Amino acid sequence: MRAALLSRFADPVGITDLPDPDCPRDGAVIAVRACGVCRSDHHAWKGADPDVALPHVMGHEFAGEVIETGPECRAFRVGARVTAPFILGCGACPDCRGGEPTICDHQQVIGFTQWGAFAERIAIPRADFNLVRLPDTLDYAAAAGMGCRVTTAFRALVDRAALAPGEWLAVHGCGGVGLSAILIASALGARILAVDVNPAALALARDLGATATLDASTTDDVGAAVRDLTDGGVHVSLDALGITATFHNSLKSLRKMGRHVQIGMPLGDHATPALPLLDLIYARQITLHGTRGIGAHRFAALMGMIAAGRLDPARLVTRRIGLSGLNDALAAMDGYGGAGVTVVEDMTG
Repeated sequence: MRAALLSRFADPVGITDLPDPDCPRDGAVIAVRACGVCRSDHHAWKGADPDVALPHVMGHEFAGEVIETGPECRAFRVGARVTAPFILGCGACPDCRGGEPTICDHQQVIGFTQWGAFAERIAIPRADFNLVRLPDTLDYAAAAGMGCRVTTAFRALVDRAALAPGEWLAVHGCGGVGLSAILIASALGARILAVDVNPAALALARDLGATATLDASTTDDVGAAVRDLTDGGVHVSLDALGITATFHNSLKSLRKMGRHVQIGMPLGDHATPALPLLDLIYARQITLHGTRGIGAHRFAALMGMIAAGRLDPARLVTRRIGLSGLNDALAAMDGYGGAGVTVVEDMTG
């Protein structure tokens, strides 16, 4: 199979031929038709994720077609159109059985702890538990663009923050996951303030349903500016970037009893920020939630919103490339100047 092989961190990946993956007895092999390019892939490429061991194939936002199943896979047949959450649960532990596979102690992570989907084929273990059927009306590129970003944002807003219609939401960082949150929050009937420093990202945020936008570079106190714009602060605030500044800005954006959700993955020094415990957490009684991925069983609610016409993930896809364009797409993430989601939809080169 053709695949993008990472042999040295931060160096260009090589587009090369690799052996096809073996099919797990309880799993399936998927012909990858499209795969999103996510900032988490950029972290892996740079060597910032400790789970990645070289040589490695990245890519975790895939959509494709089942081409082989193992003897213990009973729910899927060859030809099925599928995707999967990037966190693969074991399906048997108390967390998985309780509906929380994203905290499974035996999890595998596509594109990080196991080889990923910047390739013509990918093997998915425990397919009956982890695979998700795609509706025929959702094309592969849109499903891949939905990837971890829409699903993670859905869990953050619906399952973790319980965002209600009419509530104010602030989104700090309008990359792929931030824009996904805006798209979902709009469908939920929330009022949305998008915060970023990139004019193109803020413009796209408005197109996707943001009520208002704030260029964070125009103020020395983002939290105060958000509170002014939202009559005392937002009910829910997301740090969709994962750096100390956006984390603090998100906390300071909240009204009393507000809910912060940490979506962006904090790395390096950003993993241990100072926490304003007295003034914000204690005195204002705000709540902090972590979120990471989504379980396969929760895709049904998301697919229902799509089928009802309330949500169109294709609107997030702004660039479609071949596998040979992956290096340029990863290098572009060294900065924060892009807008929307890039999808690889030609896996041959």
